[in-house]
Amino acid sequence: MQGVVSDAWVMREDPVAVGWHSLKGIADEDRRREIFDALNQDIAQWNAITTDSTYFHGKALARLARIALIAEEVKCLDVLQMATDFLKSSVTPWMEGNFGGNALLYDSTWGGLISQNGLNNPGADFGLGVYNDHHYHMGYFCYAGAVLAKLDPAWGTAYKAHLYTIAEDFMTMNHHIKQNNSVLPQSSGIARKSPLFPRFRNFDFWVLHSWAGGLTEFLDGRNQESTSEAVNAYYSASLLGRAFKDNCLVDMGLTLAAFEIRAAQTLWHVHRNSSLYESVFVSRNRMLGVLWANKRDTGLWFAPPEWKECRLGIQLLPIVPITEFLFKDLDFVKDLVEWASTSLSRPDVKDEWKGFIYALQALYAPNEALNNVTALREHDDGNSLSNLLWWVHSR
Repeated sequence: MQGVVSDAWVMREDPVAVGWHSLKGIADEDRRREIFDALNQDIAQWNAITTDSTYFHGKALARLARIALIAEEVKCLDVLQMATDFLKSSVTPWMEGNFGGNALLYDSTWGGLISQNGLNNPGADFGLGVYNDHHYHMGYFCYAGAVLAKLDPAWGTAYKAHLYTIAEDFMTMNHHIKQNNSVLPQSSGIARKSPLFPRFRNFDFWVLHSWAGGLTEFLDGRNQESTSEAVNAYYSASLLGRAFKDNCLVDMGLTLAAFEIRAAQTLWHVHRNSSLYESVFVSRNRMLGVLWANKRDTGLWFAPPEWKECRLGIQLLPIVPITEFLFKDLDFVKDLVEWASTSLSRPDVKDEWKGFIYALQALYAPNEALNNVTALREHDDGNSLSNLLWWVHSR
């Protein structure tokens, strides 16, 4: 081992080549018609979002944004307009700080956006007030705002500062830190005399993934549960960059997403031939629950280890175009689906979690997955029938 002293550390990772829509498109008319029907069904059942939870409200906004983008991709114009209108009426109160029951506030002590409910209650909004899960929550709001800015550029122009502030909470990069006698590329977002937020709040460039834990101290150090929601946050920031032609934000968001994907596939995804974990652990697991600084945990914050459908689902949601890159190894995907499917015999398994198993099944057995998806009666609050059919039919 040799020590190296330097004032710069250059890391190279190709950004993920993904944009707003599916990679392959959906040309088959029968498939498009099935998605049309699902879009009309989903938008007809749409109700105003009443939860004041920043996490669940953000997921619901992102779900609506997915419906809008899918409608745009398959040219279902009536649903596109309705979804855009619903999205505008739902997102705008959060931008203006007048959503009833909660609001996003700036905390000057730690330099971040927190919720009004979390200001005096550290347990509210899954600990957003003490900086837990910031990239998850803000990532969903960022996704919804980016989509709306794309679909309604006038709205985007009016709320650009608000949207960039949300992204900056976890993606601030406008610090003039010199490397190799140059200045890092600067986002063309909002010019500020001094940064309001710490640089890359959640992302750890030493371990090449994010940490979700905030100010609360744990014996086992920092932790992160959902890698896919972390990927979604940086992907969403890249979409915001696309909406405003900010190439620096696009590239940085997709580069961090690529780092996060690499870490997830290395540390959270337990491959059959893994040499990272001991053989007994590998024989029993295909997915971690929570990764801590000092330990690996097969349990989740909300579910025991034996709920394998949840362990799979929390590392998959939300299903968006970049999800393909997170699960590119089909041999591993087959093993993972087989492993998680053993939990489906439990009488208390919910359809909303089954949907994520079937989504991965679609990567290698789309016809079987389609039959399973269409038999579901419930979907995760960030998912929908339209989104699952879009995923299955764009394989």
